[in-house]
Amino acid sequence: MDFSVWIGFDPREAAAFAVCRASIEHYMPLPVPVRGLVLSQLRSRGFYWREHAHMENGQLRDVISDAPMSTEFAISRFLTPILAGDGFALFMDCDVLVRASLMELFEQAKQRYAVMVVKHCHKPDYGVKMDGQVQTQYARKNWSSVMLFNCHHEANKRLTLDMVNTLPGRDLHRFCWLEDHEIGELDPCWNYLVGHTKLPKDVLPKIVHFTSGIPTMRGFEHCEYADEFRTELEQWAAC
Repeated sequence: MDFSVWIGFDPREAAAFAVCRASIEHYMPLPVPVRGLVLSQLRSRGFYWREHAHMENGQLRDVISDAPMSTEFAISRFLTPILAGDGFALFMDCDVLVRASLMELFEQAKQRYAVMVVKHCHKPDYGVKMDGQVQTQYARKNWSSVMLFNCHHEANKRLTLDMVNTLPGRDLHRFCWLEDHEIGELDPCWNYLVGHTKLPKDVLPKIVHFTSGIPTMRGFEHCEYADEFRTELEQWAAC
């Protein structure tokens, strides 16, 4: 069985991307392809043609959705099963710290599901997050921040390039191409939302998600797992 990992890339969060990729490789016992979803390359290769506009604060706005985008990969993440083509493909936001082998996660993959996610009930207050980005509300928020796709599942054939490039983002983030029974559930430790997720005392996060802001951003320097984030970043830089 083929496995691959895909990380969303945004140049404003290059440090987070470096930590994410380095922490994956730190714990991965087997060679597994790890690739970034880079918006400019996806456009040049003909996979992505949605129209974006720039807001006054520098944030992108998706014209089709008529809504702000907190990252450049807000929509392109849904290209993951198309780009991977085979096997199981794991997408994750770049603002995560991996603390265990992702082979443990791939071993939980079940053929009967088109995608597996942590089914958060995450309803943050309206306002701003990260580096001044607008905090938006939508159904199944943060389910799509870590997604384990079964690329061979028949249901994922419904997810086409045209859909990714024409549907409002809110529809894609609620997995509009899937029936509820086609969405499997992962343990919350595989997408631990800093400041939001509660785990049993004997359970530690395996993927830490700095969804409100990474430790290099003002106001988040002392959040949970900030020291581990900085250590991983420094070790990456020293290599």
